Amino acid sequence: MSNLFDLSSLAMIPTAYKDGKLYSVRPTDGSGDFTFSRGSNLAATRVASSGYIEKGRENLLLQSNTFDTTWTLTSASVTGGHSGYDGTNTAWELLSTAASCRVSQTISTSGVQTMSVYAKAGSVNWMALYVVATAPPYVYFDLANGVLGGVQNNVIDASMEDIGGGWYRCTIAFDKTATEVRIFTATANGTLTTTSGDSIYIQDAQLESGLVSTDVITTTTTSVSAGILEDMPRLDYSGSCPSLLLEPQRTNLAGYSEYIGSSWNPYGNISVTANSALSPEGVQNATQISAAATTTASIGIQDGFSVTANNDYTISFFAKKGAFRYIQLFHGGGQVGSNARTNFDIQEGVVAYEESGVVTANVEDYGNGWYRCTATMEALLTTLQAYIVVAPSADAIRSPSISVTAGDNYYIYGIQIEAGSYPTSYIPTYGSSVTRSADSGVLTSLPDSLADNYTIFLELERMVPSTINAIDMFSFYGSGSSRIRIQSHNPNYFRVRLYAADGSTSGSLYDTSGDFAQGNNYKAAIVYSNGTFKCFANGSLFGTADVVIDISSAYLRTECISKQLLIFPTALTDSECIALTTL
Repeated sequence: MSNLFDLSSLAMIPTAYKDGKLYSVRPTDGSGDFTFSRGSNLAATRVASSGYIEKGRENLLLQSNTFDTTWTLTSASVTGGHSGYDGTNTAWELLSTAASCRVSQTISTSGVQTMSVYAKAGSVNWMALYVVATAPPYVYFDLANGVLGGVQNNVIDASMEDIGGGWYRCTIAFDKTATEVRIFTATANGTLTTTSGDSIYIQDAQLESGLVSTDVITTTTTSVSAGILEDMPRLDYSGSCPSLLLEPQRTNLAGYSEYIGSSWNPYGNISVTANSALSPEGVQNATQISAAATTTASIGIQDGFSVTANNDYTISFFAKKGAFRYIQLFHGGGQVGSNARTNFDIQEGVVAYEESGVVTANVEDYGNGWYRCTATMEALLTTLQAYIVVAPSADAIRSPSISVTAGDNYYIYGIQIEAGSYPTSYIPTYGSSVTRSADSGVLTSLPDSLADNYTIFLELERMVPSTINAIDMFSFYGSGSSRIRIQSHNPNYFRVRLYAADGSTSGSLYDTSGDFAQGNNYKAAIVYSNGTFKCFANGSLFGTADVVIDISSAYLRTECISKQLLIFPTALTDSECIALTTL
């Protein structure tokens, strides 16, 4: 393999990237790099090398640590250059010049958001964070003792993290349409009245979507993003090696994927606690669903979604066992009979029961006790009701009653409802449905013109199930009508479609072994030599065809997980292709 690799003129092995660019290992002069695009929002996620889900993040506050610029001072002055929580001299003293001392910034945001700032007591020990909105949420923080004071008006969560040296990261999470955020110097819990000379120290303010504060993102005159950016290739570490995650456009119809306390309705007598456990992100933003009383009843959450009748939809969520082992997803929407249900065993990580002919279900292990539970069904009506409830047994009937003790619980995170017959990567939402655009990678000119002799080697994984037909994964476009389209095919077939340069000839070669199943690793080699194609897969020749094709540019298309793409400016031998594609 290593000797063959040295013969390649193009080698795309997902390793290096930046926003808008996927670097090829060979050539090294940039001519083999792919231009990458996806869309205009931060909806895409991946499994990072840490094993946790990674999102795109953005600090919406401007001049986030320059409080004498974009910020407005009211009865206050600020001076920089003070010793900060991070060992730098970039902290600020917020000094009162009269009553109601504050520093504020105008914003225009909505949905679930978290504001945070690092703070330390000065001549007074209290600070307040205040959000200008209808029924404005606000919280008082005791900077001397590290405890919360008063919390008002639908605050989702508030916290103080002890950083050391008297510094705390103070955080308030809320679900509001907001127009301004304010940082007040306070003299006591519930008391904003200050006198001249009262002061505290502040550093690194942040406002971001979601339920928790994340690592600091410093801004200047514009907001700044981090994590998975709009056009960043997603190197996904779900397996042992990184793969390039390529997906079609999808929309998460669940407007609140993490904040269960908003649009999701209680089903039975439950208590909902946000930010109660580490989620598959590795941060404290999973929700605890617990029984509010000792009783026998059905308990869980439910919501309804507008859908298109007679189309397939996939519901997914992450669940973790507490006192309850079995979680049931049942769904109204005109499915066959009244028992359209799936039971998941979140102790063993398996599908315990699925309704035959109605649901296709799966469970995926995300580590640390978390499982992603998915179920695909056809919506026969225009409203799809989703119920996520506790079940007493593996084969429990729909909407089962269960004997519970007050406080018995399970954990949930990342609910997704998407049109399609299989789940895609998690799309976070914070108040409305969100669309993640399709991934697109383009290489407009190959390092070598592939005319008379060449070999294309692919290592990939089929994302789509066997019921999905003729999905392009890679497409090569050349002179005239020349094209090579590499597709998944119904059922578990790998297909190479060939189009002649003069447009007169086309044909298809199929690997009908069934090895190209969803989730399986697959290796293929496509060899062209003076008008003859040979195709190999997983160590065997599966087809030949005589078609004259001249390829001079390449487009990387969606619907596969790509692990390697190698192009050789020569036709490899049969034995070399068998060695190259053997798993």
